Amino acid sequence: MSLSDIVRRLVLPKAAPEPEQLTIAHAGEPLPVTFLRSARARRASLRVDSARRRIVLTAPLRMARGTAVDFAHAQAGWIAARLKRLPDLKPFVDGAEIPLFGAPHLVRHREDRRGTVWREGPEIHVAGRAEHLPRRLRDWLTAELKGQLVPLVHAKALRVERSVKRITVRDSRSRWGSCGPDATLSFSWRLVFAPPEVLDYLVAHEVAHLVHLNHGPRFWALARMLCDSPIEGPQTWLKKNGEVLLQYGA
Repeated sequence: MSLSDIVRRLVLPKAAPEPEQLTIAHAGEPLPVTFLRSARARRASLRVDSARRRIVLTAPLRMARGTAVDFAHAQAGWIAARLKRLPDLKPFVDGAEIPLFGAPHLVRHREDRRGTVWREGPEIHVAGRAEHLPRRLRDWLTAELKGQLVPLVHAKALRVERSVKRITVRDSRSRWGSCGPDATLSFSWRLVFAPPEVLDYLVAHEVAHLVHLNHGPRFWALARMLCDSPIEGPQTWLKKNGEVLLQYGA
């Protein structure tokens, strides 16, 4: 073994094993569980990953696998109940109803027209072949979100006298928005389904992070000042409806 190999073993932390897919049985029904190891975990725990429609079992690196799996088996009833409570998937197909900034719209496939997307009142028309509908609709929805999002971000950033390096829209499934130390703001494209006041709150939240990269009292005071309405309403709405937003287009 070379000196560099020895140094690498001493310096680099031990990587956690790859996730393992388990099956927990409950009342004759197989329940899918993803088993993860975490250096931060101090005990075995279960959580719902709504975006991926799965239950995640997390255990410390040194816990025996059998101990962690036994814990999951003991919680099989809870796992089954939480999986059943997940909202139904809402794929992009002809006849689907989706909320555009909170207002219900009906998706209409227009095979007779060439590939474009347009809105007619409470309907969103998607032209072209059926297999292209999900991608074209998502691209259109992302553009609609950017049209609302970008000017809103810059207007609020101007109020705190900060500049924004870049604004990105991604398929983030763990957070609705983020602000990097380099003044890059990122948002989930699924916010196009949320009411305008929710989008306004999340933009205020991330712009406030341009000034305070924490969640201390001064951060929350600034976020409240930047938000056009009391923040409690949008916060409650996201807690109640956030899981549903993640199911659109799945």
